[in-house]
Amino acid sequence: MDDTEQRDPEDIAPSVIERYYTRWYRADMKGKPCEDHCVLQHSNRICVVTLAETHPILQEGRTIKSINYQISDGCSRLKNKVSGKSKRGGQFLTDFAPLCRITCSDETEYTIYSCIRGRLLEVNESILKTPKLLLEKPATDGYIAVILPKFEESKSITENLLSREDFERVVSKRIAGESQPS
Repeated sequence: MDDTEQRDPEDIAPSVIERYYTRWYRADMKGKPCEDHCVLQHSNRICVVTLAETHPILQEGRTIKSINYQISDGCSRLKNKVSGKSKRGGQFLTDFAPLCRITCSDETEYTIYSCIRGRLLEVNESILKTPKLLLEKPATDGYIAVILPKFEESKSITENLLSREDFERVVSKRIAGESQPS
């Protein structure tokens, strides 16, 4: 590195998430205020579903009592098995397919949805053993699931999602609305 390329020691390299993924958001999922979800989209089409920073589970110092991938009597996301290059056997999800239910220690229950259409590749079994990963590292080790959209839909899956800038505007309006007296 020569003199013209000296870096400021304060410059920190971007994280893997910032470098390789695009963040998309679904605000107020199914009309429930502040239940925001985040979808991290990689350039290879794979999407990682996480909780948005503003989700109530990550706010107010909550603790997680349980995480359940058993959606109904006949449907468990844990039984999802994929194989081969085309990921045969993976459960197909719609935009509003439930992925799991999270119960907090105060008995509040939240359903986490897929947000996008695609094939379920995997769910994060690590958060079953260590639920605090979801609180401490929601975008990395505490992710909910990995979904692969159909190739022909991979460009259009983000049409119903918000960019980071749009999501920040929604959150700002939400905060401004809360601070105004009724």
